Amino acid sequence: MDNANTIAERYIAVWNETDATRRRTLIRESWLEDATYVDPLMSGEGHAEIEGLVSAVQARFPGFRFALISADGYGDRLRFSWKLGPADNDDMIEGTDFAIVEDGRLKEVHGFLDKVPAAA
Repeated sequence: MDNANTIAERYIAVWNETDATRRRTLIRESWLEDATYVDPLMSGEGHAEIEGLVSAVQARFPGFRFALISADGYGDRLRFSWKLGPADNDDMIEGTDFAIVEDGRLKEVHGFLDKVPAAA
């Protein structure tokens, strides 16, 4: 997949966008209307539910930012790793997501958490 990094960067941009109007635009541009997202903690289908998931993560982790670690893919498959945390500990949480892409847009995303801090 020639554009794996570009698609993964757009995905990360959605999770980092704090302006709701711009975030909804990014979701429309980078996800299919009936796209699905699922990880061990949450799931959603369609633009509105995906936007709600992003909003909930931002509310739970104010000031945290996602950063892309790596991305690769082939055919319609995409795999990318990311990290999440505040500026002083930006790799507090790490994950790897697997996606199916259709016409350059995300159709399905399956997220896995690779590193999560121990509960206090």
